[in-house]
Amino acid sequence: MRPNTMNKYGAVLDDFGLETMLDKLMETYIRPLSKVFFAEVGGSTLDSHHGFVVEYGKDRDVDLGFHVDDSEVTLNVCLGKQFTGGELFFRGTRCEKHVNTGSQTEEIFDYSHVPGRAVLHRGRHRHGARATTSGHRVNLLLWCRSSVFREMKRYQKDFSSWCGECFREKKERQRLSIAATKSELLKQEGESTT
Repeated sequence: MRPNTMNKYGAVLDDFGLETMLDKLMETYIRPLSKVFFAEVGGSTLDSHHGFVVEYGKDRDVDLGFHVDDSEVTLNVCLGKQFTGGELFFRGTRCEKHVNTGSQTEEIFDYSHVPGRAVLHRGRHRHGARATTSGHRVNLLLWCRSSVFREMKRYQKDFSSWCGECFREKKERQRLSIAATKSELLKQEGESTT
């Protein structure tokens, strides 16, 4: 079985009997870290996962297009081998409504994989992987999910605590409201002096 809809080369780790080990990894390490760093996207209530490995290089996947993960929190561990390229590029966190909006300068971040090191990020943090230009790269990914957060999200309209575009829209509404209030106060002041 393909590891996900975008990668052709790799394997689903549950198919090899690693589900219990990945449960423990999520419960013991990822959930406590996510409770601190990703509470706004259900980090403290992670309760399921999809674990897989992917391979990049000659005769394998070369790169990975711009996307979001089907997770609340993603662990991406570079298992290594010798390779060049394959950098991750991040371009801001977005809700479903804003997933295709532009990125702000402060949302642009690139990360170079180092064998034995990991990245933990929000699943809705838009990202991709540049081409692995030589060698062979293998990564282990664990998409951690929260059924509680997914249910709550169905009834929520404001995602400004984690969606960059919702946050910008909210700030703009506040700015316009303040400007209108100031304008009205100045107008009233002008009328009272005449």
